[in-house]
Formats: sequence, C-alpha cells, structure tokens
Amino acid sequence: MARYTGADCKLCRREGIKLFLKGDRCYTDKCAIERRPYPPGQQPKRRPRDSEYRNQLREKQKAKRVYGILERQFRNYYHTASRQSGITGENLLRLLESRLDNVVYRLGFAKSRDEARQVVRHGHITVNGRRVNIPSYRLRVGDTIAVTDKSKDLLVIKTSLISSEKVEVPGWLEVDIEKLSGKVLSLPERDQIDAPVREQLIVELYSK
Repeated sequence: MARYTGADCKLCRREGIKLFLKGDRCYTDKCAIERRPYPPGQQPKRRPRDSEYRNQLREKQKAKRVYGILERQFRNYYHTASRQSGITGENLLRLLESRLDNVVYRLGFAKSRDEARQVVRHGHITVNGRRVNIPSYRLRVGDTIAVTDKSKDLLVIKTSLISSEKVEVPGWLEVDIEKLSGKVLSLPERDQIDAPVREQLIVELYSK
C-alpha cells in the first residue's frame, strides 16, 4: 500500500500550522513550527501570489495530511460524500473521522494517527470482538472498539494512555480506560470535529 514516508514535521511547516502528526513532540518546544515557522526548502524571494485555487488546494492538502491519506483514496472519499444526502463537506469529514485509525487515536489508544495505523495493522485492535487490521475500516454507530487482551500491556499502548490526557475524547465517542475499549455513540457533527480544515474550499476544488 502506498504511503507517505517523509518527515511529518515538514508537512506541518508547509501548511503553516500544527497538524499534530508527531504526538507528544507537538506539545513541546521541539515542535518544528515553534523552531522554524516557515515552509521547508529554499525560500522564494517573493511571497506566492494568493489566489482562489491556491487556497482551495492548500485546504485539500491539509486535510489529506491531517488524516494521513493519499490523493486517490481522498478523492474516493469525496465522491462517496458527494453521493450522500446532506452537506458534502461535512459528509467528507464525517467519513474521515469514522476511519478506524482515527477513532483509535481519538480514544487515546495511540499518540498520533500514524501510530494508530501501526497499532491497527499489527492486529492489536478489535471491532465488535473481531480483530481488524485495516486502518481505513469504516466504523458505524454502535460499534465497539477495544485493545486485544494480549496487547493491553504493550509499552506503546501504556505510553499513549499517559499522553491521551492532552487529547480530549469527542462527545460522539465513549471510552472506558480500565477496559481499554470505546464505543461509537453517534456520527460526529461538524462542531465535534476539530480538524483545522475549511471543507467548503475542498468541495469547490473538486467541483470544478
């Protein structure tokens, strides 16, 4: 499966905001945005001209990088969202939020979405009692997510629980820290999604 293998901090610097891709590091002075608050690479002599297309493209790239998705998969999510009833932009974010790797991160079982993907791929997560190793698995209302019994003592899980104090579990999820399990109570509303994305610009970009 194709995936991004470069430095995560460069992505934050390129977008000019913290995307929280490195877990605990993003909350310290070592964060790349704190140390070098400018885009990576050679700096242009002139500031790039602001345009409608540029703003739309940046929002799409930002959303892809927040959720760790490449272009083809992101476009497929958009097409699925556009066929659903309701507001396309909100449908898109709802689909991205309901990914298994994102929910594992939201519940505090991983320090970042990258780490959540690794935890899922290695078979440490179950959905409704069944082991699932597909990060893009789409969760539905009522699904129960849990760490497998054999994985509860893993160091990566324990350190993630300590770090999870910095991440607030959204209202559409329920978590039981003692049992290392969680449940999808409902699909997220827009005000429950804290992704720094202006989804309407993404819709405008794909609608051209």
